[in-house]
Amino acid sequence: MSFEDAIRLTEILLGFAFVQQSIEYLRGIDTLFSNFRYLFIARLLFSVLLIVGFQPAWILLLLVLIGLVMLHRFQGPYNGGSDRMSLLVLCSLCLVHFVPSLYWKEIAFGYLALQLVLSYFISGWVKVINPDWRSGRALCDVFQFSAYPVSESLRAWSNKPRLLFTLSWGVILFELLFPFSLLSVTSLYVALVIAAGFHFANACLFGLNRFFWIWLAAYPAILWFQFRIMSIT
Repeated sequence: MSFEDAIRLTEILLGFAFVQQSIEYLRGIDTLFSNFRYLFIARLLFSVLLIVGFQPAWILLLLVLIGLVMLHRFQGPYNGGSDRMSLLVLCSLCLVHFVPSLYWKEIAFGYLALQLVLSYFISGWVKVINPDWRSGRALCDVFQFSAYPVSESLRAWSNKPRLLFTLSWGVILFELLFPFSLLSVTSLYVALVIAAGFHFANACLFGLNRFFWIWLAAYPAILWFQFRIMSIT
């Protein structure tokens, strides 16, 4: 994937992620956030402009400013991990447009790719050192006690310790081994399809829909990164 194509695809996917997030915030907004509705409306409009490719550099800068205002207003990321990834993708793209040379543009975009790899590896490492994850107990608690909209049929999975043990280790091993997917084009595509399916399943089962689009928005960076590394080896 060429550098220019990866940048444009990342902008489009980030725009979709922000549109989804903004609509969700606006639909669920209450009196506590009513005075800041304009922030979400502005981000929604700018995200649409980013998708269509209208002045992406300046639109990204405006989105960064909105993100900083939101960080101040909510004293940190509004929705934890997905908002942190949103800011990472957003700031990386903004740097790509405003740094003066191709070298630093590639550094900024490559940093996003490396952070994506680390997001999976570190998640796996945190799980593998946790005895509840190694035993499958953590997943059991998710299905049994979670406040997420898990259906009653899925809650019954908490009574299947062998299945949850297998699923736990499947997730752990996939996340720990994710960096090795960079060794070939085929392995990276397979890993990204599996990862996207994992995020999609979490969105359907647990309502973690923000994670799906924003992690997908970072995938062009790692596809380009692998192409760039292979081109110099």
